[in-house]
Amino acid sequence: MKTKKPITNGLLWIFALGQFGWSLLSGIVSNWMVYYYTGSPDAQNPNTGLFATGITQQPILFKLTLFGLVLAAGRIFDAITDPLIAGWSDRSKFKGGRRIPFMRAMAVPFSLCTIGLFTIPQTSSIQINDVTLFVLLMVFYLFMTMFCTPYNALIAELGDTQQHRINVSTYISFTFIVGQSISFLLPNVAGMLEPSVGQAGSIRLAVAIMSAIACLAMLFPAFYIKERDYIDSKPSETKPFKSLIDTFSNVQFRHFVYSDVIYFFALTLFQTGLAFYETKLMEIPDTMTFTLTATMTAISVCLYPVINILAKKIGKKSLIITGFFAYSVVFAITSLCGVGVHWGFIIAVTAAIPMAILGILPQACVADVAELTRLETGEDRSGMFFAARTFAFKMGQAIAMVTFTSITVAQTKQSYRMTAIVAFITCFIGAVIFFRYDEKNIIGKINKLKEEK
Repeated sequence: MKTKKPITNGLLWIFALGQFGWSLLSGIVSNWMVYYYTGSPDAQNPNTGLFATGITQQPILFKLTLFGLVLAAGRIFDAITDPLIAGWSDRSKFKGGRRIPFMRAMAVPFSLCTIGLFTIPQTSSIQINDVTLFVLLMVFYLFMTMFCTPYNALIAELGDTQQHRINVSTYISFTFIVGQSISFLLPNVAGMLEPSVGQAGSIRLAVAIMSAIACLAMLFPAFYIKERDYIDSKPSETKPFKSLIDTFSNVQFRHFVYSDVIYFFALTLFQTGLAFYETKLMEIPDTMTFTLTATMTAISVCLYPVINILAKKIGKKSLIITGFFAYSVVFAITSLCGVGVHWGFIIAVTAAIPMAILGILPQACVADVAELTRLETGEDRSGMFFAARTFAFKMGQAIAMVTFTSITVAQTKQSYRMTAIVAFITCFIGAVIFFRYDEKNIIGKINKLKEEK
């Protein structure tokens, strides 16, 4: 792979808009589906569990709920399709490139499916709703994979130097948390629309408005960036599952992935429970979620330049380990929090540091390993490296969703605290595992091979 036109930071910012779009859609589903489809309303938060009566709520196996199993199945399906889509993208010979054509084709259906998840499963038959929700969620994750896997592969391909890899990881981390933060505005937007379209209608219309914005954000870089102008890539000849096996055979990649799986398990528990921590433990309105998230995001963004500079000076490994331990502290505080909005601000401020670190640097680590493999083998399998990472962490997310809905089936304060305790323990373990990742060896080999060429 060699670049034709020079890759600039301006181009990387345009590319990062796509991350804003898909993270907004992902945030709508991951942050609000459990909230609106489970739980029970109260005087302060009447929207909790608004759509719960439409689907089966009782545990169907031990303490496993149907909704939890559906969410987990969606993530597992998503993880399985990752290497298939990555292999398809790596081997593709489209005129417009190996990645951009997928992004152009998937932006609209991905957005429409997000709207459908909050709209279609509301017939008078619970059984039909259960099946419809399951099918829609599978399609949602398929479309997300078909957009995100080729998109993520471009991180390594546009990150043609170590500096560009850290920069693009910084930019997409910024647009990712902005997208996630805006997704927390859903109750606020719905509240403004409710007088005109009613309680349920306001939520669906708010989802539709946000999905339209996300769609435009995904389409802009897909049509602006001419992939062949910047990247001279050759289709991979390795078949998808052979490529996946080869990817996991990389020792350093495995060390990274083991900790990444545990981190995403812990983070998913926390993110899924965030609305419940605020409304049930702190007893504050769900409309405060955006204010707290915006506070956390603003502080985190202010730290981005510092993280970017430190990563280039002292390396990514020590910062990532610091991020793991910092998130463990956040989860511990959450498990002990009491009533009052001040607890929300304590958690928001504390979480800003690990959010900045772990939002930027892991993608750069994957790009490093992918770049070293390309230099050693002469074959560019960037798509598969990012797909292998997402394959692994989505399995962690799937387990987390089943765990959360199972632990909280009683919907008590203690059950919500327990999810934060589990997140604390697992995130601490992830930090310990990451000590085995040898960043200096990887960067040293990349520099040596580039000098030889």
